[in-house]
Amino acid sequence: MHDSRETFLMKAFVAGYPIKHSRSPLIHRYWLGQLGIAGDYEAVAVEVTDFASFIANLKSGESGYRGGNITIPHKESAFLLADRCDDLAMELGAVNTLWLEDGILCATNSDGIGFVRNLDERSPGWDQCKTAVVLGAGGASRAIIQSLRERGVANIHVVNRTAQRAIELADHFGSSIHGHALDALDEVSTGAGLFVNTTSLGMDGHPVPTLPLSKLTGDAVVTDIVYTPLVTPILEQAQRDGFRTVDGLGMLLHQAGTGFEKWFGQMPVVTEELRSLIISDLGLKA
Repeated sequence: MHDSRETFLMKAFVAGYPIKHSRSPLIHRYWLGQLGIAGDYEAVAVEVTDFASFIANLKSGESGYRGGNITIPHKESAFLLADRCDDLAMELGAVNTLWLEDGILCATNSDGIGFVRNLDERSPGWDQCKTAVVLGAGGASRAIIQSLRERGVANIHVVNRTAQRAIELADHFGSSIHGHALDALDEVSTGAGLFVNTTSLGMDGHPVPTLPLSKLTGDAVVTDIVYTPLVTPILEQAQRDGFRTVDGLGMLLHQAGTGFEKWFGQMPVVTEELRSLIISDLGLKA
């Protein structure tokens, strides 16, 4: 029997491949329930070869989705296939949020927004720092560098195993961004007020080398976008050295709000209850 209720549901999605690991449905369904909205949010596995047709179906309205999130490996493809990208997305060349507006597929990237909102919530005043160190020059670092620059951090040092990639990123984002090889980490950390790990170092508890965190200012903040484990080896080291730390889970939670408001018409709130729900689902230790 056809469920007529489904016709009236406002629906959104997260698309990627693989997608089973995504906690986005848990986050958005929590908000839908909290706000009493008749909607749903689904995880959709879309292989690279099928992504263009998935987007075409979305644009046509046949999918029934108002929009959705895009994750690995489709962020760059979604940027190319969207009808209208905002300035953030244009500079990054990658998007993670799509929504339909009068039949036009619009796009943005909320990764950087999620990153700074997490810092604002967990460590207010972090943006008084003048210098930041970003470890890693992969896809995640791009949005973070952009967001730090937009918040007025005067000097941002990008340090990467492959120096050329860090230098290319610095050239892309402007004169306040500087690219370096790993051997410059000691030097650029000296006097920095923010240290950001955007690499997979420490993911799943793998050991990491000792970092020169002692070179940072005494009131520096150390943050890690890895959130499994919640307290990574880098954050453990920072805590032993007496620094303020911010884990990566909040970035996941805060980046989600941008899309939710576009699809469902209300800006949700990241609560401790939601954070605890995700921690429990991931089997993490708070």
